[in-house]
Amino acid sequence: MDEKRDYTVSAENTSCGEPGTQRWLSVVGLSEAGWDALGEAARAAVTGAEFVIGGQRHLDHLPAISGQQREAWPSPFSEGIERIRQWQGRPVCVLASGDPFWYGVGATLARTFPPEVMACHPGPSAFSLAAARLGWPLQSVHCHSLVARDPDRLRMALAPDRRLLVLSSDEQSPAVVCRLLTDSGYGVSRVTVLEALGGPEERILETTAQQGLAQAPARLNTLAIECRLAEGATPVSRVPGRANGAFLQDGQISQPEIRAVVMAQLAPQGGEHLWDLGAGSGAVAVEWLLADPANRATAVERRPERLANVRENARLHGVGHLETREGDLLGAMPALAQPDAVFIGGGASGEGVIDAAWSALAAGGRCVATAVTLEGEAALMAARERFGGQLTRLSVDRTEPLGRFNGWQSDRPITIWFITKPSQAGEGRA
Repeated sequence: MDEKRDYTVSAENTSCGEPGTQRWLSVVGLSEAGWDALGEAARAAVTGAEFVIGGQRHLDHLPAISGQQREAWPSPFSEGIERIRQWQGRPVCVLASGDPFWYGVGATLARTFPPEVMACHPGPSAFSLAAARLGWPLQSVHCHSLVARDPDRLRMALAPDRRLLVLSSDEQSPAVVCRLLTDSGYGVSRVTVLEALGGPEERILETTAQQGLAQAPARLNTLAIECRLAEGATPVSRVPGRANGAFLQDGQISQPEIRAVVMAQLAPQGGEHLWDLGAGSGAVAVEWLLADPANRATAVERRPERLANVRENARLHGVGHLETREGDLLGAMPALAQPDAVFIGGGASGEGVIDAAWSALAAGGRCVATAVTLEGEAALMAARERFGGQLTRLSVDRTEPLGRFNGWQSDRPITIWFITKPSQAGEGRA
């Protein structure tokens, strides 16, 4: 390394921060247009750096700068962060694609280094460039990335007439997404592949999901999807209480009307963790995760064949990040992260199950348990005596043929115990 130099970013050459702030780490967003498309401040951040790190295709855009050390980002990704740390306090420039803080390296850097030492010079994102090419108002488009992410997560975003922009991971992504769309009933959706946006090699290909591409796309591409539902296909509802037919199950599933009430009582608030104990089909955990992308859930089920259904239901609904645990409820709970909400759909009558769940529940968390047997109902009544809360009994009647006429058929009544854990111990019963 060269000897240490002072590097103070002025108001003229940084896009963020106060004049005179010591910002040694610059992040520059490059498009495929390369060096010529950078503004004056972004160029100054590159030319003034002692150490530049980025993808090789980004480094290839730069002019030669005497004495400057450059490295392509290593694998694993964490090694690149460590290399930056070794230059801490000296002028460093990180090259990124487009807008570094939209599915880019910026967020990772911000988790490692304080924003006070960073100066960001964003370029046009692939989302912005794609929307501009297609004439799509960006504020009404759903944007996603497949880079280091499960493609099945796209399923939760699918809806008739919705527009999606998706950053591809590589040249295989368009085919993966086309198969996913077709499998989800959206095979007639229009898919546009936009390659190397902003650069001299830019190319746009159009197809439908079921047709796929006749030629291999470039590795660097962005997908634009106009969701169209195939004739006869049924879109998944956007609210809890989804039809039982939307889930693989062996009969161990709460009815949609009951599940809607349970979800209202669990009241997902975003970024929270649910325990689904005695998960059955996992429908409650799936609906919890669909309520907010930041939610987390753990489904515990002792029967492996049911747990297989839970995992497949999660995948088909785009929430494959659902954590699953096979085994006894009491044995599984100590190893789980603390929940903000607990649903006990099976096993409420098991000795110690409700007590253990209540002890683990975070203050202000919600606990909901259901029972259809007398033994389960007795356990819920005992829990109410110990902890408080509310008991509700629901019964659903449905019409069915009765000879030449129609009559009512009643499902088994279900008892629901609901309680919010007090914020402070000793506050009294809810």
